[in-house]
Amino acid sequence: MTQSMTAFARQSAEYPWGSLVWEIRSVNHRYLEPSFKLPESLRLIEGDLRERLRGRIARGKVECSLRVQREMRGEQNLMVDQAVLTQLLQCAQQVQMQLPQPANLPTALDVLAWPGVLKGGSEDEAAIAQAALALFEPTLKQLVEHRAREGTELAKYLATQLDAIATIIDEVRAQMPLILAAQKQKLRDRLAELTTELDTGRIEQEMVILAQKNDVEEELDRLRTHIKEVRHALMQREPCGRRLDFLMQEFNREANTLSSKSLAASTTLNAVQLKVLVEQMREQIQNIE
Repeated sequence: MTQSMTAFARQSAEYPWGSLVWEIRSVNHRYLEPSFKLPESLRLIEGDLRERLRGRIARGKVECSLRVQREMRGEQNLMVDQAVLTQLLQCAQQVQMQLPQPANLPTALDVLAWPGVLKGGSEDEAAIAQAALALFEPTLKQLVEHRAREGTELAKYLATQLDAIATIIDEVRAQMPLILAAQKQKLRDRLAELTTELDTGRIEQEMVILAQKNDVEEELDRLRTHIKEVRHALMQREPCGRRLDFLMQEFNREANTLSSKSLAASTTLNAVQLKVLVEQMREQIQNIE
């Protein structure tokens, strides 16, 4: 199933100790690049979160942010992490000694504002961590579903573009015998205007060479093959964005060759329209996982 790399998901939940809000944003990227904005007290669960994310998403720049709101009711269960406080004060003293001019040491409120110094009870922190992991799952599921819905729409759009390309191929193929016949007749008319005697066999040979040089059957067949490959890729369950991007390059290659072999304005216009369709597809494929 085709997956888009652009999506957004948000989930929130209430608990006796407060509330959690997860937000996940995903945009297109060459590889998977996850980032997490977590409270310092929950950094320990980041590895687990990354593993869960990698298990569901293959490509995209994914930003995950968690907001924790604690209820301040009744007796507060706040504590100072003595180890973090000691290290912070030691670092502040070392910096103070190395400064060229005396500077004010941090105030008590400055110290309390430092991440990790002030925290809730260990039981609360463990409960918050477990709740954050549990809430991350439905948020990630919502993101994947959003990516799948948008991916389905992208696949429909690409299918429409492929139908338009197939129509162009049929038009060019139908026109080519008439174009080649007109080109041969044009050459005969020009030769007839010459007063010198011409080698009929050589003329026929040159006409055959001209027809072979401007034959686009091979390019049309390859375009048909590329259409089949794109349709096949869109039906696969694994990520197909890179494969589709490669096929767009091949489409462009055949369109350029078709244009260079053009013997009529109609073929040139068809080649230009083909390039337009391919470029439109390529822009949308940049969002496919």
